[in-house]
Amino acid sequence: MNAGVDRDRVARAVRELLGAIGVDPESAELRETPGRVADSYAEFFAGVGVDPQQFLSDAIPVDGETGELVLMRDISLRSICEHHLLPFRGLAHVAYQPQDHVVGLSALPRVVAALAERPQVQERLGEQIAQALEDGLAPRGVLVVLEATHGCVADRGVRETTAEAVTIASRGSLSEPAARAEVIALIAPGGDRKSL
Repeated sequence: MNAGVDRDRVARAVRELLGAIGVDPESAELRETPGRVADSYAEFFAGVGVDPQQFLSDAIPVDGETGELVLMRDISLRSICEHHLLPFRGLAHVAYQPQDHVVGLSALPRVVAALAERPQVQERLGEQIAQALEDGLAPRGVLVVLEATHGCVADRGVRETTAEAVTIASRGSLSEPAARAEVIALIAPGGDRKSL
């Protein structure tokens, strides 16, 4: 959990919020809620202050002796929208064309988590993941596709419970339409993804 989150301060703020909405934060039902929320926030915002480059620092030199593409699809994604502090969740699909280095596959979900576990918007998150890979690996190309449902769309306002947002961020060779289409076809095997 994020050591940078001031749990006591969060708990005091939640106590104040509960009072502001007209309930008694000291009631038997809510007495422990501020502490629980503080612990949750430490988990939700564990990426605050984390440099995703640390997960790419042990890249392996390959001197061009690798496949044409590395793709990890269906990486679980959970973040908190910075507009309403409501969750959004879904999947991240991350692809890169190596040049001189590859990284262990577990690094890709770690980069996604480090950047998602902070107040965030989906559009920026995809760009940040793509930029982290470009900066850390200097690949020939990067493509990041995010699919997510948003609490701020489903639970308030328009209340669209099945709407899903899809964003794409690309760099280098994977910015070209034919290359992008090829990777997206691999993300959606058999054409069974409704959103792509």
